[in-house]
Amino acid sequence: MLNVFSENDFEILIATKDRSNLDFLHPMFPHEHFSTFNLLIVNQTENAILQSDFDSVRVLNANEKGLSKSRNKAIQNASKNICLFTDDDVIFTENLKMRILSAFEKDLKASIITFNHVRIGDSEPQKKQNKTFEHNKESIWNVSSIEIAFKLNDIKRSNISFDENFGLGSFFETAEEVLFLQSGLSQNLKISFNPEIIVSHPQFSSGKNEGSDSIIYGRSALFYKLYHNFAYVWLIKYVFFLIRRKSIKISEIQKKIKTGVNGISKFKELTKSKI
Repeated sequence: MLNVFSENDFEILIATKDRSNLDFLHPMFPHEHFSTFNLLIVNQTENAILQSDFDSVRVLNANEKGLSKSRNKAIQNASKNICLFTDDDVIFTENLKMRILSAFEKDLKASIITFNHVRIGDSEPQKKQNKTFEHNKESIWNVSSIEIAFKLNDIKRSNISFDENFGLGSFFETAEEVLFLQSGLSQNLKISFNPEIIVSHPQFSSGKNEGSDSIIYGRSALFYKLYHNFAYVWLIKYVFFLIRRKSIKISEIQKKIKTGVNGISKFKELTKSKI
């Protein structure tokens, strides 16, 4: 039973691209029709125009690229008290609204709550913790953006947004959620974990391909943003960690280190251009 929030207080912010109809929503909502939810769809496109005939489903067509830009546009245009980030390839669990709103009812001081998810076809949750806890600078590294729900007014009041240099479709295709949550912590917002499983996601995740050039490039830039010159030390340690994990070959050491250094150089260039 909800006391503080009503079901109409909940909105799902969906990032997608090049959509011309709403058919992609049907498999996302197997338990009830998508129109029973408040949805805000950010459709990044150059040509396709997406429209909605449902009052509960709003659409923004944006001629731009980048997941973080999509998330920021969604924050700017969201309209409900509690919002959830998501992508266009997920499957939501039954009683989604109640799971999320009840979590905020039980944790009224939380500005952000991160949840759990499973891989499609798998029953094991991605996070093994089965109790609630308050996030810190270490635990936020294990969060996926599709697990993040938040109080809209708290985020806007604290002027928190995604760094648009990071995330799929940007210069560094990783770590956008870490930086978003870190911004929340730096503003002294309470960020909690709730073990409820709210969504299923495809088996492959770009963030799991830890030995790829794009991940090494992006994470090196991230570490330079966070820790400056210590990023070079981290890069060397990370490459040898990948060897121990058999994610890369010994013959790739020089190439992977160079990739990371290039990522740091690109971040420096972008930062310098904004000064």
